[in-house]
Amino acid sequence: MKYLKKLLKFIILFLGLLIIVLYITDTDYLIKAVRTIYLKGHTTAFLEDYKEFDNQTIEASANPIAWSNHKDYNSAQPTEILKKANKNWGTIAYLIIKNDSIWFENYYDGFGEDSKSNSFSMAKSYVSGLLGKAIMDGHIKSLDQPVCDFLPAFCEGKAFTMTVGDLSSMASGTNWDEAYYSPLSITTRAYFDDDLAKVMNGLKVVDEPGQRFKYASGDTQMLAMVIEKATGKKLYNYLEESFWKPLGSENSTLWQVDSEDHDLVKAYCCIASNAKDFARFGKLYKDHGKWNGQQLLDSAFVAKSVTPRFPESPEYGYGWWLIEHLGKPFFMMQGHLGQYVIVQPDDNIIIVRLGHSKGPGNPLESYTDDIYIYIEEAYEMLNN
Repeated sequence: MKYLKKLLKFIILFLGLLIIVLYITDTDYLIKAVRTIYLKGHTTAFLEDYKEFDNQTIEASANPIAWSNHKDYNSAQPTEILKKANKNWGTIAYLIIKNDSIWFENYYDGFGEDSKSNSFSMAKSYVSGLLGKAIMDGHIKSLDQPVCDFLPAFCEGKAFTMTVGDLSSMASGTNWDEAYYSPLSITTRAYFDDDLAKVMNGLKVVDEPGQRFKYASGDTQMLAMVIEKATGKKLYNYLEESFWKPLGSENSTLWQVDSEDHDLVKAYCCIASNAKDFARFGKLYKDHGKWNGQQLLDSAFVAKSVTPRFPESPEYGYGWWLIEHLGKPFFMMQGHLGQYVIVQPDDNIIIVRLGHSKGPGNPLESYTDDIYIYIEEAYEMLNN
């Protein structure tokens, strides 16, 4: 018994000292990481972790527009390959939208058509769209306007030439390190820190901006700060009034913020919504920024967004991933663990997949094998 008491005292003392060290070294965000992620058995963010963080609500449309069902709605069965992928990789939603109608839909693992799950980096496409909207509304001059006009921390040295377009196209030249599984990376800090602006303002521009694509979630976070400064509006409110309500979204959604005190959205990730409402943004871009006859987003900006900025990096435009497969061009929203809204405009097809995992392989690759399967099997179902 004495041994157990001594051991308990030692553990309490050790934990107390550890917490003190974390605060002294400015790594106390790890306390939240352990509490919200690691103690729940996860090694990285997960689909329903939004429940563990502060969120702001984005209201549904007062005039919601339900997707219509295709005349062949759910008449096809998933292929055996798709069934296996969905089971093994934890799919929670799989949709095929043909000619703006739901051609196939299915939900798994206790999730339904209105269930919320984390968008992860699909949110980047929304933020880039909000940049286009801010330009359209006259709050920002163009893609070439300097970031320095809005964020004073980026007015010296190489940072002075960085533009808002560089942020949207992931070409900022900053020292951001995109490392999801390292507890000490800036990516992890940004996910758990309660003062995101402080984290972002500490970035350094180490390479010449606008020269090459380098995927960096920090670019989108900085872009969000630019848009808020330019519009004078919180980004969650700007999303609500610019897209969420006008697109007829049927469900309210949540956007994680760093804390109640600072109230800055985690712009690079973390919109909690459902497959059908996520699909609306894919349809908006498929239709060149027009929805129900209203031009919500400039068509030229949409076209530029789904075109590679750098020839040597054909996989990315402005906030959208680009891929050639089956002899067809696709553009897509893409998020951690395999969240996808995949659009083929010529065939008028949108494929949505949400789930727990991308499957085997390096999860940080631009295009993992699961993406090709979700596309191929959708076309196999359509052709049969």
